[in-house]
Amino acid sequence: MLTDFRCYETLQLNVDSRPVVLTGPNGAGKTNLLEAVSFLVPGRGLRGARLTEISRRSSAERGSDYQGLRPWAVAARIENGTGLFNVGTGLSPDTADPQALRPRRVVRIDGETARGQSALSERVSALWLTPDMQRLFVDGASGRRRFLDRLVFAFDPAHAGRLQGYEKAMRDRSRVLTDANAAGRAPDRTWLEAVEAIMVEKGIAIAAARADLVRRLNPACAMGVGPFPAAGLAVSGEIDGWLAQMSALDSEDLFGAALAQSRDRGAHAHRVAVGPHLSDFDVIHLDKNVAAAQCSTGEQKALLISIVLANARLQALDAGVVPLLLLDEVAAHLDEQRREALFDEIAAMGAQAWMTGTDPVLFASLGSAAQHFSVAEARITPTS
Repeated sequence: MLTDFRCYETLQLNVDSRPVVLTGPNGAGKTNLLEAVSFLVPGRGLRGARLTEISRRSSAERGSDYQGLRPWAVAARIENGTGLFNVGTGLSPDTADPQALRPRRVVRIDGETARGQSALSERVSALWLTPDMQRLFVDGASGRRRFLDRLVFAFDPAHAGRLQGYEKAMRDRSRVLTDANAAGRAPDRTWLEAVEAIMVEKGIAIAAARADLVRRLNPACAMGVGPFPAAGLAVSGEIDGWLAQMSALDSEDLFGAALAQSRDRGAHAHRVAVGPHLSDFDVIHLDKNVAAAQCSTGEQKALLISIVLANARLQALDAGVVPLLLLDEVAAHLDEQRREALFDEIAAMGAQAWMTGTDPVLFASLGSAAQHFSVAEARITPTS
């Protein structure tokens, strides 16, 4: 159920456990619906949008100096294999103001307000692929880190809280250093050490969770999925190198010392010079022994699909629960062999995959094994 989310004023869509196929012209609202589902897990959704960018605005409002902001909401009733539960999230009405300093996202589970978004990852997980992610291997490392962290969430719900805690502590540290530098005085040493202690604890835990996921996922990725290529995964970065060579306690000592030594740089650069926020996620096409960045666009997309399917398969074996798969325009540039292999793997896992496309013919082979809907002008109509 959606309220004032993107192009949807209100929407209620009832689906069962089968895959969901959404077809229609570009701009009809297909990706918006996938984005809404992506907000049922922690983070900023599959578009990485700000909370204030999501609220619906009419065509008249978009063409005017309209300054209002509607609180948006996504709600769902979910069965995850262990039972039924209700979840809701959206922009808090109290902070639905473009000028608000801290717009706030509210999360409710079975009617009770949760303390944070991390509560969502304890109930449901989701993985997604979008057309923009085809540049994942050639653009900056931040997108690859987000992709890796999304894979980690599926196995370690606490990872979301660690990331939020680390990022907050990093912002606090930067503010302390910047304010002290602007005032021409030394920073509050006690406060700075306390913030850095949080960064060390959370940062090493983040790096360790990523390394553990890569270690567990590599055998599944190395197998490949039908015609999709086998992938080799690694995490690279200074802090990751420490963890590979020494204990977590020794790594914490090194990280703490590095933070202390970089305080002057931090005051001027407004950033931390070392930490898990600088790590990279490296992927290799194993059959060719070539880095993903050097592969063709088609091979890169196939590698991403292979990794997502391997992660979903591992989660199904490990936890008995398959994540939601949100696959935006995934079939458009796949040949028939890979397209059918993708559909077969989704069916074999019992995954509820939400797939979009402009051409219904691409999904015709799914038949009654999927639920088919037509999307036009923010209206959704069952087609079979």
